[in-house]
Amino acid sequence: MKLRAKEKVAYGLGAVGKDMVYMLSASYILYYYQDIMGVSAIAMGVILMIARVFDAFNDPVMGVIVAKTRTRWGKFRPWLMIGTILNAAILYVMFAAPPSLDGGGLVAYAAITYILWGVTYTMMDIPYWSMIPAFTEGGKEREGLSTLARSCAGVGSALVTIITVKCVDILGRGNERVGFQWFALILAILFIVFISITCFSIKEKSTVNVDSPSVGQMFKALIQNDQAMAVVIAIVLINCSLYITSNLVIYFFKYDVGGEGWMNSYTLFNTFGGGIQIISMMIFFPLLRKFLSAIRIFYVSFAMAIIGYAALLLFMSLDLTGIVVLFIPGFLIFTAFGMLTVLTTVFLANTVDYGELKNNRRDESVIFSMQTFVVKLASGVAALIASICLAVSNISDDTSNTVVELGTDSSVAVLRMTMTIIPIIGLLAAVFLFYKKYNLTDEKLEQITIAIKEKRGKEEQSVS
Repeated sequence: MKLRAKEKVAYGLGAVGKDMVYMLSASYILYYYQDIMGVSAIAMGVILMIARVFDAFNDPVMGVIVAKTRTRWGKFRPWLMIGTILNAAILYVMFAAPPSLDGGGLVAYAAITYILWGVTYTMMDIPYWSMIPAFTEGGKEREGLSTLARSCAGVGSALVTIITVKCVDILGRGNERVGFQWFALILAILFIVFISITCFSIKEKSTVNVDSPSVGQMFKALIQNDQAMAVVIAIVLINCSLYITSNLVIYFFKYDVGGEGWMNSYTLFNTFGGGIQIISMMIFFPLLRKFLSAIRIFYVSFAMAIIGYAALLLFMSLDLTGIVVLFIPGFLIFTAFGMLTVLTTVFLANTVDYGELKNNRRDESVIFSMQTFVVKLASGVAALIASICLAVSNISDDTSNTVVELGTDSSVAVLRMTMTIIPIIGLLAAVFLFYKKYNLTDEKLEQITIAIKEKRGKEEQSVS
């Protein structure tokens, strides 16, 4: 039975909510604790990396727990709802650090709340994405829902990217610490509302109930699914490149471009970029998909991103940092990442069918637990690289005035190179790996779908 419009909208709303809170954490946690609360950049980088290492054990285990769950509401929705409520509460606490804390106490507070946030986010993110193969038929329907969900996730991410700085300033009346606290509370409430709509509107199909894998079986399945591993590694490299930029762009506008209007320029740039990213997912990708295969669009996206970063570095070197000029590389980069976000989810969903045919089991939770882990791993690596950049460049953390002191030539040079050259290297590595390892073309996917249907038909006949 085909998906109804109500189900598609409900699932998309869940993506909006969860990526709003994710983007707040991924893009602003370093800025909040380093630039506002005064925690050293290196300390924050280490905290973020330790949290990601912890997730290396937590995420796969959560995938097993989801797979073993059997309730009247299915195996996905209970964890989706529980994880959302807990994660929303931790999000607020994380951005409501007591002003009386300092030194080691503040570092410990940041570490504990961030690790808990990662754990609870995993609880809801794995079942959310694992549901795609559980209530879609595959092929165009699955790709369409994946595109819709990623587009909606892009909307959530873009909204937070666009409005955070201005909302924080308004809610806190110039006090960024208070502003972030209120803003986090608002997002937490919206998060719970949106996911509740998803849970009450989506139902799983009984045909995806499979034997629950053990931890050993899970890792074996991942290792044997070479296509899933290729996509997973590509996701790490792509997202690491993106998050390095998103972590440092606020420092670029604040300490490089500078001036009284830095906040307005930053908001305008993010508004433009967010809008382009949404358009790329909802319009550019479906349009290109009519003429090109998903894999070809993947390569086109890589080329656009690399050219965009190269142009950005060139403009920076020539001190062409006017907002209109920055729109040019911004268009290329945001368009590329918008389409890459959709494509990686589509490719990962396709590997579930590939794994079923190859390994004789459907491992939705296993495969998508890796997506959750690697995206958070990428954000941790990116935050560590960004924190090292801030420490090496000695970027000022004086936020007492609207007009902040601009960085020195050397500090600005380090900032600019980290924002552009490292992402280019990461993207080149990702496209090389993908070209060598991934081979699930549209034609091969059609063959896999037919083979699975034939296999299931034979199994049903043997049972009857």
